[in-house]
Amino acid sequence: MADRETTLLDVRDLHVEFRTRDGVAKAVNGVSYRVAAGETLAVLGESGSGKSVTAQAVMGILDSPPGRITGGEVLFRGKDLLAMGAETRRRLRGAKLAMIFQDALSSLNPVMTVGAQLAEMFEVHQSMARKDARARAVRLMERVRIPAAKQRVNDYPHQFSGGMRQRIMIAMALALEPELIIADEPTTALDVTVQAQVMDLLAELQREYNMGLILITHDLGVVADVADKIAVMYAGRIVETSPVHELYRAPAHPYTRGLLDSIPRLDRKGRELYAIKGLPPSLTAVPSGCPFHPRCPRAQDVCRTDRPPLHTVGPGRTSACHFWEETLRDD
Repeated sequence: MADRETTLLDVRDLHVEFRTRDGVAKAVNGVSYRVAAGETLAVLGESGSGKSVTAQAVMGILDSPPGRITGGEVLFRGKDLLAMGAETRRRLRGAKLAMIFQDALSSLNPVMTVGAQLAEMFEVHQSMARKDARARAVRLMERVRIPAAKQRVNDYPHQFSGGMRQRIMIAMALALEPELIIADEPTTALDVTVQAQVMDLLAELQREYNMGLILITHDLGVVADVADKIAVMYAGRIVETSPVHELYRAPAHPYTRGLLDSIPRLDRKGRELYAIKGLPPSLTAVPSGCPFHPRCPRAQDVCRTDRPPLHTVGPGRTSACHFWEETLRDD
């Protein structure tokens, strides 16, 4: 097993753009982060912030065209994935890097049994005999706690509930024991109880295999108990990074504070639920200065003209806010 401090993935100054009829959309604009073995990084932000596009660029599954990587490096164990040929990257997917998609029903083949789809991973990547591959598929289904796996291995995706389909997606991602898994909104459309079960399962499997895990979500409530650190994205940029408990205790960016205040809380029963004013900007027309300034209650003239750098605000903490000290003092 790799040491916990061993860097698996090192994303450096990544840029991705899409050419559209309305102009060039800068979906990812200088994103950098690291993930170590056994570590969970949660990437948070509203829809359109660039979370999933960053993951697609890392995995090498970005639709091109219209998407195009225009700069940066994506180092996996020190080797730049962006410099590799298509076949080399294809061999890494599944074996070293795997992804769990948010819509399990559309990600699974509707005309193949789940057992056949799981077994195919072993047949293609490990040249395993069909009988042996099927036995491995059953064991995987048992590992992700699908009841009566020996019987259900012959069922089709539509015969499973949403939570069970997501467990099958987790099983497929784990099949070849990759070193890093990216989970893109893995609990979307699941009820709260099932969400908790899926997240607990992911955390347990990560500890067992000592995998790196990137958890993409818009829901801060989902990651509190499983993430080690958080990167908050807005308009294609990272605006705050922090160890998870430090961020919940005292956010250093007004956008992060707005996301936290938007979470329903029992101690605010009867109060109107807070919502961040306005909408995220169009990526073809990102505001000058700080992209968040049109929605920010703390915005001043400098925010409208000068883009804030990522300031170091504490151990393992950064914030792209001109007034991060005041934001931290709000608590």
